[in-house]
Amino acid sequence: MAASEAVRERTKRKIKVSPAKKKLIVVFAFSMTLFVVLVANLFIVSVCNGPEYAEMAQKQWTLNTSLRAQRGEIIDRAGNVLASSYTTYQVCVNPQAIDADDRERVAYLLSTILELDYDSVLTKVSNTNRQQIKIEDQVEKEVVELLSSYQFEDGVSYYSDVKRSYREGQLFAQLLGFTNVDGVGQTGLELTYNTELAGVDGRQIVETDRDNNPIPDGRQEYVEPIAGNDLILTVDTGLQGYLEAALEQAATINNAKTVQGILMNPKTGEILAIATYPTFDPNNPPRTDATQLLELSKNRLVTDTYEPGSTFKIITLAAALDSGTVTLANTFSCRGSLTVRGQRIKCWRSAGHGTQSLTEAAENSCNCAFMSMALSMGTDLFYEYIYKFGFDTATGSGLMGETSGTVTHRKYITDTDLARIGFGQSISTTGMQLIAAASAAINGGYLMQPYIVDRIVDIDGNVVTDYEPVVVRQVISEQTSAQLRQILQSVVDNGSGKNARIAGYTVGGKTGTAQKYEEDGSVSSTRLIASFIGFAPADDPQYICLIIVDEPQVPVVYGSTVAAPFVQLVLQNALAYSGVTPNSAGDSRVVPDLTNLSVEQALAALDEEDLEAIYMESEQTAFVVRQSPPAGTIVVSGSPVIIYTAWTTFQAEDQEIEYVSMPDIIGMTRFNAYDALKKVGLVMEYDPLLSQGTVSSTQYAEGERIPVGSTVWVGFTYVPDD
Repeated sequence: MAASEAVRERTKRKIKVSPAKKKLIVVFAFSMTLFVVLVANLFIVSVCNGPEYAEMAQKQWTLNTSLRAQRGEIIDRAGNVLASSYTTYQVCVNPQAIDADDRERVAYLLSTILELDYDSVLTKVSNTNRQQIKIEDQVEKEVVELLSSYQFEDGVSYYSDVKRSYREGQLFAQLLGFTNVDGVGQTGLELTYNTELAGVDGRQIVETDRDNNPIPDGRQEYVEPIAGNDLILTVDTGLQGYLEAALEQAATINNAKTVQGILMNPKTGEILAIATYPTFDPNNPPRTDATQLLELSKNRLVTDTYEPGSTFKIITLAAALDSGTVTLANTFSCRGSLTVRGQRIKCWRSAGHGTQSLTEAAENSCNCAFMSMALSMGTDLFYEYIYKFGFDTATGSGLMGETSGTVTHRKYITDTDLARIGFGQSISTTGMQLIAAASAAINGGYLMQPYIVDRIVDIDGNVVTDYEPVVVRQVISEQTSAQLRQILQSVVDNGSGKNARIAGYTVGGKTGTAQKYEEDGSVSSTRLIASFIGFAPADDPQYICLIIVDEPQVPVVYGSTVAAPFVQLVLQNALAYSGVTPNSAGDSRVVPDLTNLSVEQALAALDEEDLEAIYMESEQTAFVVRQSPPAGTIVVSGSPVIIYTAWTTFQAEDQEIEYVSMPDIIGMTRFNAYDALKKVGLVMEYDPLLSQGTVSSTQYAEGERIPVGSTVWVGFTYVPDD
C-alpha cells in the first residue's frame, strides 16, 4: 500500500508544469492560431480573390481602350449609300492628372461646350479613385478641336468613336431604322442585320505610370477591330423619292391618319420602295417620346393587319377562274343584295348592278357577284387557294416585325362568312401579303417571296451572302393569270380604277375600301381604310404598287379617288424613270389647280382640259377646298377629278350605305327644322348670325336621297330684331 502511494506521488511530481512554461504554451498556441489565420487569409487573398485583385491592379497600371469596329454601310441597288458611319470622338477625363485647384475650370468648360450638367461633370472630374471616366460619346471633330484649345494637358483624353449618318434624311426611315449611341441597331434593318453590320470591336492595352502616361518599355497589346459587312438593298433611291412624295400628298389631301405604300417587281419579289407617312429623320429620332417613336418607326406594310376590302377580289377572281368555277362567259345578276342563310348582305350599290358579265362585275366591283363566286367554290376549295396565295403566313420579306394576318380556321366558317370573305371582309392581311398575292395573280401565277436585301458584302467587296428570287409555289396557271391581267386592265380602263390610267401605257388594278372596327368590336361607319393596287404595263407588268390610306378625314365622294391617283403618280414616274417604252402616244392632260374656285368655275377649267368632274350638283355655289388628283398631275384625257367643297358629304365606294330622303323643312323654324333632320339621321348646319326667321333654302331638294349622317346646309330668312 505504501509502495503504490509512492508511485502516485512521483507521477504528480513529473506532470507538474511551472507558471513560466504555461505562459510559453499560451504564447505558442496564440502564435499558431494567428499563423493559421494569416495563412487562411493569404489563401483567400491570393487564391480565392486573386484574379479580382490582379484585375484591379492591372487597371491601375494599364490603360485598356476598346476600339470600335467600323459599322457596315447600307447601300441601294444603284450604289447610293443610305447609311454609313463617320469618325467622331469620345471625351474622357483623367481625374488623377487634374490639379485640385483646376477641377472647377475643367468641369465648367466641359459642361458648357458639351452642353452637359455642370454638377455631374464636376463629380466625375473630382473622382480621384478612378483613373479615367467617360464624359461624352460621339462628339464632333469641331467640338474636340475647341476643347483642345483650352490646354487641359493630361487631364482630358480623346478617343476615336463613330456615329451613324443617314444621308437621305427622312427617306427610308422605317426601312433603315436607327442605332443607339453605342452603334447598336434599334429598329429596321439596323436591328435585323445588326450582327452583319456591327463587325467585331478591337482592343488596345498600354501600361502607364501613375500620371496615366504610357511607359516607354511597358507591355502593349493591340487587337485590330474587324469591320462590319455592307448591305446592298433591292430598293432604289429615285423610286423611293417618288413613293414618299405621293404618300405625303395622299396624307395631306385626304387628311389621313397614316398612309403606307410599296412598289415591287411582281416577277421577282424585289421590293423597290417602301414607306409609311408620317415619318421621321433617323439622324435625330424623337427618343424622348417612346410612344411617338414606336408609332413612327413601324413599317406598317408588315406590322399592321387590316381587312383588305375589294382589293381581295383579285384573289377571289383568280381562284374562281383557275378552279373552273367561272369563265369569262359567266353572267351575274345583282339586285343590290344577296340573302345567304337568311341573312341579307348588301352590295355597295343599293340599287344593284343588274345583269353583268364577269369582266363587268369586276369593273363594277359588285359584291353580289363575288359572293356568288365564293359560295360556288365552297369553303374547302376557296381556302385551298387562300392558303396557296400565302395568306395566314408571313412572307419572309426580311423586314422587322412582320406578322401573318388572320384567316379564321375553315371549320368555323359559315356560308355568310364565306360570302363576306369573297369581297374582302372577315379576313385580315398585311399589305406585304396582299401585294405578294396580287403579284402572283398577274405575273404568270407564281408566288414570289418578297425580299429587300440583294447581297451582303465584306469590306473588301467579297460577296458573303447572295440573295436570289425565290419561287414559293405556282398558285394559278399562266392562262388564268393572263385572263386576270385582261380583266384588271378593264377595271382601270372602264371601271372604278379610272384614276390610275397613264397616258401611253396600259394599267391594271383594283380599288378597295374597308371599314375598321371600334374599340368595342362594332363595325365603324366613319373609320375607313381606302386602298388601290395597280400594275403596269398591264400586258407585261414591270411594277406593282399598293397604297393604303388609313382613316381619311376629309369628305370623300368615291373611295377609288383616295388612293388610285397616287398609285397612278408612282407608276407613271417609275415607268418614265426606268425608261419603259410606252404602248402608244397617249392623250395626256395636266390637272389644273381648282382650289378657291367655285364649283362652276372648276367645271369650266376641267372641261377645257377634257377632264371629268365628280361632285355634288347641289354644291355648285360652294368653293373648292381640295381636289384629287392634285394640281399638276399628268392624267389621261377623260380622267375623273374629284372636287371637295365645305359641303361635300362622305360616301365610300364598296360600302353598304344607308340613304334617307331629304324632308321638306322650308318654312320651319330653326328648332323644328333641326328636329326634322335629326329624326331621319341628318345633321343641320347653318350660320348662327343669320339663323332668325324660318328656313328659306336647303342644300338638298325635298325627296333627294342622302347618305345617313350627312350634313345639310340650311339658310334662313333674316328678320332683325326691332
